[in-house]
Amino acid sequence: MEDSVLIRLLQGPKNPAQEFVAGGARFADVYVMASRFSTKFSEQENKDLPICLAAEDRAVIAAALLAALADGRILVLPHSFSARALHQMQGLTGFTAAICDVERQLSHGTQILTAESDSKPGALSLTGFSADAELLQLFTGGSTGAEKIWSKTAANIFGEALFMASRYGICEKDRIAATITPYHIYGLLFSVVIPLVASATVLAETPSFPAEITESVQRETATILASVPAHYRALQGREVGSSLRLAFSSAGMLAEEDNRSFCEANMLPIVEVYGSTETGGLATRNRLEGEEYFLPLDPIQWQVRGERLYVRSPFLSPDVTVGGDGYFLSGDKVRLQGKNAFSLHGRADAITKVGGERVDLDEVRDMLQKFQEVEECVVLPLADKTGRGNRIAALVCGECVDLEKIKHILAVSLEPAALPKIIKVVPRIPIRPNGKYDRDAIIQLLSSS
Repeated sequence: MEDSVLIRLLQGPKNPAQEFVAGGARFADVYVMASRFSTKFSEQENKDLPICLAAEDRAVIAAALLAALADGRILVLPHSFSARALHQMQGLTGFTAAICDVERQLSHGTQILTAESDSKPGALSLTGFSADAELLQLFTGGSTGAEKIWSKTAANIFGEALFMASRYGICEKDRIAATITPYHIYGLLFSVVIPLVASATVLAETPSFPAEITESVQRETATILASVPAHYRALQGREVGSSLRLAFSSAGMLAEEDNRSFCEANMLPIVEVYGSTETGGLATRNRLEGEEYFLPLDPIQWQVRGERLYVRSPFLSPDVTVGGDGYFLSGDKVRLQGKNAFSLHGRADAITKVGGERVDLDEVRDMLQKFQEVEECVVLPLADKTGRGNRIAALVCGECVDLEKIKHILAVSLEPAALPKIIKVVPRIPIRPNGKYDRDAIIQLLSSS
């Protein structure tokens, strides 16, 4: 993207008096906070270290992004604000300062930066501005295993926001309700960066229960809903609000039934966004418009080689490993559908070994999902008690689940190595604030069987 686009953004808001947060900070307030953060950045002794962005207030996050963009500073976003997560993140990144909107359990001696200041705000000085410089370090945990930090440049995150805002006509008339926290990539994009570049308003709260989502949308006359598959499933065809014109879903695969139920109840489409923290958005699907498969976004160059997806994209983290041709190998199995689309078929790393035999965890999950009473399930390999191998375990959510019937049918349908040694039924499967499965909580539930 061109530097001039971001420079114009840093020069001031398009509509200063408009609310950035519904019932809260105006765009003018966001820029005042950004100026104050910029002043505090300049006063720091070690400007080479990143700053932890330990805030949930969307206006504070937006202001910090503007200040960091102007000053050439790096912000670290955690996946959790627990003392353990913050301590671990500090050890990995070395930050000595943090932007906070409430009290956090940070290491002794960490400098706390807030938007409160006696200094008179001024215009942002573009002392360290570069669209291609690292702006964010996203600290991811989640359902697929080890935590990792992914870097994102200003061009990565703002370029994607500008593209999505343009593609879907998001503007100052829109009011965005997000059920995903703003310190995760999807929530950050849709409830902070897109409102910032589109002069749209975002709701202050992050509702997650069906009644909360419905009440927030209707009270604030939201026009756009950004949510996750677990929340669409929980809504169960509920009419959320007549003010909505569009809904988005990301952070996992949205079941066709949940998609249809929501669309029929609300008479509007869900745009499913496929991507990840490291890749940014790669493709979308709108089933209401007859899109059975995922269509890559316009800026994405892509190839399917042997059921694997390779991409070149301006949204890719600079940390990803690309081949000599500039293409990055994604972690999912796909199949080419015609010339311009692909279908998803699980993770390429969903293969584990049990007793020396290869087991496809997605195959076991798909078999469990065929049972009508199984609403949702997660299949994982657990280390056996000897520590010399794995055993398959499944956490199942559903009503009136007949485990004996399921075990009998699985026994004649799966190879012995693929049979789950543990199947546990729970009222709901734990998820993290980013809408993905909480792997640690799931393992704890399965291990207690």
